[in-house]
Formats: sequence, C-alpha cells, structure tokens
Amino acid sequence: MGYRLSKIYTRTGDAGETGLGDGTRIDKDSLWVEAYGTVDELNSVIGMLLAHELPIKINDCLINIQHDLFDLGGELCMPNYQIITAAHVTRLENILDEFNADLPPLKNFILPSGTAATATCHFARTVCRRAERRVVSLIREVKINPEGLKYLNRLSDLLFVLARVLSRINGGTEVLWQRER
Repeated sequence: MGYRLSKIYTRTGDAGETGLGDGTRIDKDSLWVEAYGTVDELNSVIGMLLAHELPIKINDCLINIQHDLFDLGGELCMPNYQIITAAHVTRLENILDEFNADLPPLKNFILPSGTAATATCHFARTVCRRAERRVVSLIREVKINPEGLKYLNRLSDLLFVLARVLSRINGGTEVLWQRER
C-alpha cells in the first residue's frame, strides 16, 4: 500500500488554506472544497444510514456507493483526474429501476419522515442534492468530469426510492403532502 498518514495534524491549514491533490493551495471555502467536502458529508450520512439494521441488498448497495463517493471526492480534489464513468451512472440507474419496480406510483409528494432508517435515508438524499449543487457551482468555474454530477443526480433519486422501500420494509407508511390540511 502507498503513502499512509502517520501524523494527522500538519498545521498547513491553520491560515484557512488547504491543498488539492495536485499540491495547489486554495482557500478552505473555495468551490473545490465545498464540492468534495459535501460529498464527504454525504458519505458520512450514508454511514449513519448503514448504522441501522438494513436488508443485506440495501446494505451492500450503500457500501458500494460509499466507495464510489470516496472516489468522487478524490476526483473532485484532484484537478484533471477522472474516476467516475458512465458505467457508474448506468449501474445506479439499474439499481434504481430494480428497487423502484415494486413501489406503487406516486400521486403526491412524500414528506421526509418514517422510521429512523427511512428518515436518515431522506436526510442523505437532501445532502446529496446539496453536493450536486456544489458540483454545479464548481463546473461553472472549472472543467471537471461531468459523470460525477450525473452520478449525484441518480444517487439522490436512488436514495428517495430506498427511503420508500425502507418505509415499507419496516412497516411504516409514507406521509403524503397535503396542500390543504
């Protein structure tokens, strides 16, 4: 295995800067850091979801997604580096179609609620949407691999569907939004 961190603190960020993977020094509130930092946050929320008792198929799916998100974060902190491909997006689409196949069609919006696992999945979805917005902001400034953005877009859809699946598995019901209540 390659380089390992033996000392966690370096003091190189004490003035509000950090380094990209290529060594370029940037401000910690730059679009780069916002993008890969939010992807990291999403990965952590998915870790929170994995702390719940989940069906093995969902558990394995989420672990694979965590690996992809770590790769995406690496891609976002290394200019001109590409890991996420169209095959990653297609894989998510196939998983999404499989989980969505048995769900009833929606006629209303669903409020983010339900069991702890379901609510955590909804939380992951909202963080994923924020990561997507951060990547869009970065794309406006620099040229990066567009597959990462597509991946996040599909992932937020998958997390929505997984929340619906978890709601049914755990005996919960979906709370439908009502315009006039």
